[in-house]
Amino acid sequence: MCLLIIGLSFGCKKPYLPPIISSPGTYLVVEGIITGGSQSTVIKLSRTVNLSSAVSTTPVRGAVLAVESNQNDSFPLLETNPGRYVSAGITLDNSKKYRLRIKTADNKQYLSDFVAVVNSPPVDSVYYKTSTPGLTIYADTHDPQNSTRYYRWDYQETWIIHSTYDSYFKSNGDTVLSRDLVNDNIYQCWSSDSSSTIVLNSSAKLSKDIITDNPITFIPVNSEKIGIKYSVLVRQYALSADAYGFWQNLKKNTEQLGSIFDAQPTQLIGNIHSITNPSEAVIGYISVGNVSSQRIFITNQQLPNWVAGRADPNCQLDTFYYVYYPPGGKIAVNQVNQFINYKKGANSPLIPVNAISPPGAPKPIGYSASDPSCVDCTLRGTNKQPAFWK
Repeated sequence: MCLLIIGLSFGCKKPYLPPIISSPGTYLVVEGIITGGSQSTVIKLSRTVNLSSAVSTTPVRGAVLAVESNQNDSFPLLETNPGRYVSAGITLDNSKKYRLRIKTADNKQYLSDFVAVVNSPPVDSVYYKTSTPGLTIYADTHDPQNSTRYYRWDYQETWIIHSTYDSYFKSNGDTVLSRDLVNDNIYQCWSSDSSSTIVLNSSAKLSKDIITDNPITFIPVNSEKIGIKYSVLVRQYALSADAYGFWQNLKKNTEQLGSIFDAQPTQLIGNIHSITNPSEAVIGYISVGNVSSQRIFITNQQLPNWVAGRADPNCQLDTFYYVYYPPGGKIAVNQVNQFINYKKGANSPLIPVNAISPPGAPKPIGYSASDPSCVDCTLRGTNKQPAFWK
């Protein structure tokens, strides 16, 4: 009887594929803010993809974008990367309102509503607090005029990474050569990441426009990010009440769904509309105003006795010889060519680390080597130090 019940329970299971998964409809997504002064206005255009799609994003290329004021000023944006449109610093006039005009390559036109300039007050401070699980980055701000009230933050973080092994040699495909440790160092790199969550706060219900102890991001205690040195640039945006409502709904729809106790999905009502087809939905909200920011650095020495975990705990360092006799074999094998020199037989070449040089040997008899993911930090970052690093 038990076996029968188990068999029936598995036999009755059928996959459910709702029509929305394969829906052919896509929607224009507009990301960015119109900024002024020395800050560039960056607008990203993309289209949504189906849940069943193997592609995560589809940039909209070849569009024509311009920022317009309600007094007939116009500032064009140029496409610098697929779907990324940039304008140099625009001088924003607080007495004017601004909007974004979009014309895609297939001649569809979109307009955002005219909105007033809302400049962010300065970031008072960015700091961190440690706890047993890790550290949390916080930001404080205030507006003496009590006029901002609604805020959004994002961040760009950068940190030093080290490979598991420091390589002193490299292969040109035919031969193993000494590595140029100045111009071709693959042991230390800088890795970066951007915020993937929506950080909001409001002082609308407070008597004063003050935000304190506002959490920006959390870093676990064993994270590689805080293993050596870490930096975070926190950017602060001032929002209107309507913009704040849009971002709140977007946060609920993208980060706070999944259980029976979470909020139900909410229709996103932005301020961008299709002129070509008024019934077409567009995702995005264009705000206008200058952005404030602040960067901090954190070294591992400033933290409790935390040891970051290895990026790849399965890394191994093996030895490979020019002349190697397999156990029981009488024919020598050139392991350096077999595993390191990719032009001479190495199908998945390893990277040499150190030379094997017995005392008195005129040249190395082999090399220690490991998988590229264990040796080459440029697979996860850049070995060029960022201009802001100190």
